[in-house]
Amino acid sequence: MKIAIQGIEGSFHDEAVQALFPNQEVDLVKCESFDAVTQSIKNNKADFGVMAIENTIAGSILPNYNLVEAGDFEIFDEVFLNIQMYLMSLESESIIDIFEVHSHPVALLQCKDYLRKFPPQFKVIEGKDTASEAKRIRENNITGVAAIAGKQVAERYNLKILDSNIQDIKENQTRFVLIGKRGATLNKKQPNKATVRFVLGSEVGTLSNALQIMASHNINLTKIQSLPVLGTPWKYAFFVDLTFQDPKNLSDAVDLLQDAVKEFKILGMYTQNRENVPSELTNVLLNGE
Repeated sequence: MKIAIQGIEGSFHDEAVQALFPNQEVDLVKCESFDAVTQSIKNNKADFGVMAIENTIAGSILPNYNLVEAGDFEIFDEVFLNIQMYLMSLESESIIDIFEVHSHPVALLQCKDYLRKFPPQFKVIEGKDTASEAKRIRENNITGVAAIAGKQVAERYNLKILDSNIQDIKENQTRFVLIGKRGATLNKKQPNKATVRFVLGSEVGTLSNALQIMASHNINLTKIQSLPVLGTPWKYAFFVDLTFQDPKNLSDAVDLLQDAVKEFKILGMYTQNRENVPSELTNVLLNGE
């Protein structure tokens, strides 16, 4: 199974893949951007992709919602990781030697309070991803520069940990989703969660009506996120996460929602997975075959 991620071995995306498929042989398709992840799936270079979608400190990773929807991908599973951030450098360095820190923009955002404690001349540089920046320090023997990444990255690339648990909030989690081409898998578990997208009309009370339809069918809204509709100024699409006990409740609600909103689309039906149970997906699409 080939799975595309943004980043390299040792990154949080790599950890998410391992959490989803601990007992399967997986080949990582390493990408420099989230867009490259979706292109790898589209062009059959990867069977699936794993993408971060939201973080308890930094919030939603908004562009990734549009990537899933615009590419007509399906969400098949999710996984949650506790994210602990570490400051690391070459073994020869101490924290007073550091004048630059590099990491992925979302990782830097999770540590902004910590980084504000450094002097004004201290530079914070956005990089490709957490693991790549750490690897670059090791391979190029860069002094005076530190990376922010997970502890597993310091261990993998033999870097010295200068400071631990530097994220702003200690209980820091990131949610990742497993995406692929529609119909690419069969899920053995009964779904109890869905991600949907819709656009509202201009009539008064359309959002309230949509929410009432969900509530009347015992569907719980756990997340709602609005994003601009590309190419249509001041028009917004809503991405909503729903949980339910009976899939028929969702089916009945969808029948009504399709008449109450515009451009309704189910992006995925899957099993809520806060316990990080390994995926039970049966892969029926490999390398486009």
